[in-house]
Amino acid sequence: MSRTGRTRRVAVSCLVTAAVALAVTMVVPPSPVVPTPAAAAPAAINGQGSSYVALAMQQWVADAQTKGLRVNYLPTGSPQGLTSFSQSLVDFAGTEAEFSSLSVGSDPPRGFQYVPSTAGAVAIQYNVQDAAGRKVDYLRLSRSTIAKIFMGYISRWSDPAITADNKGLVLPDQPINVVYRGGLSGTTALFYDFIKETEPALFESWATRNAFPTTVRIIQLDSSPNFAPKTQAFNGSDQIAQFIASGAGLWSIGYNEFGYSKVYGTPSAYVDNGAGQWVLPFAANISAALESARLRPDLSQELSGVYKSSNPKAYPISAYSYIVTQCAPAGDRPTCKGNYTNPGVAETLTQWLRYIACEGQISMADIGYSPLPPNLSQEVANSIARMNGTSPETLTADNCPNPRFRGDVGGESPPDPLAGVDTLAPGAGGDAVGPTGGGAAGGAGRGAAGGTGGGDSSEIAAGAVGAAGAVGATRSAGGGSSSWQDASPVFYDRPGPSVPALWPVVLLLGVVLVPPVLFGWRLRGARVRPDRSGSAPPPPR
Repeated sequence: MSRTGRTRRVAVSCLVTAAVALAVTMVVPPSPVVPTPAAAAPAAINGQGSSYVALAMQQWVADAQTKGLRVNYLPTGSPQGLTSFSQSLVDFAGTEAEFSSLSVGSDPPRGFQYVPSTAGAVAIQYNVQDAAGRKVDYLRLSRSTIAKIFMGYISRWSDPAITADNKGLVLPDQPINVVYRGGLSGTTALFYDFIKETEPALFESWATRNAFPTTVRIIQLDSSPNFAPKTQAFNGSDQIAQFIASGAGLWSIGYNEFGYSKVYGTPSAYVDNGAGQWVLPFAANISAALESARLRPDLSQELSGVYKSSNPKAYPISAYSYIVTQCAPAGDRPTCKGNYTNPGVAETLTQWLRYIACEGQISMADIGYSPLPPNLSQEVANSIARMNGTSPETLTADNCPNPRFRGDVGGESPPDPLAGVDTLAPGAGGDAVGPTGGGAAGGAGRGAAGGTGGGDSSEIAAGAVGAAGAVGATRSAGGGSSSWQDASPVFYDRPGPSVPALWPVVLLLGVVLVPPVLFGWRLRGARVRPDRSGSAPPPPR
C-alpha cells in the first residue's frame, strides 16, 4: 500500500472512531450524580416495620448489597417498627402512618423525620365461585360495600349490595369469611381509616359497640375477634394472600398490599371511585389517587381526599409509605434532635436513601407500587441533607432516573369488564351479556343462571411475580378471551432513548462515513480499470 493510501485509511479510521464515540455519548443517558461520600466508611444498618412496603424493601435491600451497603430489614408491621425505633433498637423504621396516629407513645427522644419511600395501595383480595362452581375473578365491590363487609354489616356473598355492584350477578348464599391482620398493623390502620371516612355513621356505631377507638386509627383487631360473623386472622401479608388464594380460602375476603396479589395470584376487586369508575390498584391509578393526598408540614399524610377522589383513574385505597430516620436539628422540623452518633450508619443511610429516591423507583410499578412523584423524591434529598446538616441536592431528570421525572407512571387498570353490561340477569346467555361477546362477564351471566356452556373468567388482577419481581403472564380459567385480559402483566418498562434522539447520530455518521466510502470505491475502481491499451495496471508496490 502506498504511503498516501495508508495515510488516507488512518484518517478515515480516526473519523469513524470519533463518530462512534460521539454517537455513544449522545445515546447513553448521563450517569446520576451521587453525593460526595463522607469520610466515614459505611456501616451495617438495621430496620424494622411495615409489611406494606416489604416487597419494595426486598428489592432495595438486595440492590444495596450490590452497592457494598449492608442493610437489613424485618417486616414486622409499622407499629412494631416505630416502637423499636423509639427504643433505639433499630436504625430506621418503615411505616405508613405517624407516631401520634398509631398511639405507640410519645415522640422518640432520639428525634425523627418521615422520609417518603414509595406509593402503594391496599387491595381487596377474595376467593369466590359462581353458581356453576367456576372461579370468579372479575368481582366489583363498591367502597360502601367493602366498608360494610369489614364491619360485619354484610355477611353473605348473596347480599343484594354485592349483587347490585356486579350488574345482577347472584353469588352463592355462602357466609363471608373476613380475613384480617392479627396483631398491630399499619395496613389495618390505613384500611380502617378508609372505612371510617367512607361510612362515618356506621363506623361510629360499630366501633363503639366493639370497643374500638374512634379518635385515633384502629391498629389492632384482635381485641374483638367477633367484629364480623365469620373472621380469621393471619399475622403477615404473605400468609393472608397465600390463604385466600388456596382452596381452604374459598369464600374468603381480605385487605392486603396489592403486590401480594401479584405474588400469589390472588384476584383483587375492582373498586369504585368518586367519579363512578371501577378500577384496580395499578401504578397509574395509585398515582392518580394520591394527587388528592394532603401532606402535613412533617410530610405525614392526610388521605381523606384520596378515598373520595373524583379523578376517573383514582384507586381510592392508596397511600404513601415512609422510612423514619434521625435528623440534625432543623428549623423546619422540630422533631429533629440530632444525627446518628455512628457516622458510618449515617453514611449508609445517605447512600441508600439517595438510591431509593431515584434508581429505586424504576421497578416499583412492576411489583405492585407506584413510583414517587418528583416533589417527594426531592423530599428524600432534603431529608438526607436534614439528616447530615448539609445543603440538599437538587434532583432533576438528568441526575435522577425515577420515571416520574420523565412523565412515566406505569400501566393503568385494565378496563372494567362489566362496563358495557346492563344486567347479568338469570337465564341470560353469556355471549349476550359479555363485554366483548365471550369474556368474563359472559361467563358470569351463564354462571348466575346456572346454565350450561363454555363461559370463562380470566384473572386480570394478578400475574405471578418471582423472587426478582418479574411479572408473570395473565392466566385464563376458561376458553374465551377479551381485550381487557391482555392489559395486565407489565406495568412499566425502563425508559430508553426516543427515536427522534437518534437522528442526529445517524446524520453525523452519514456525513462522516459516506464521503470516505465513496472515495474508496473510486480508488478501487482506478486500480482494476484497464488502461487504454487493454493491459492491466501494474501491481501495487
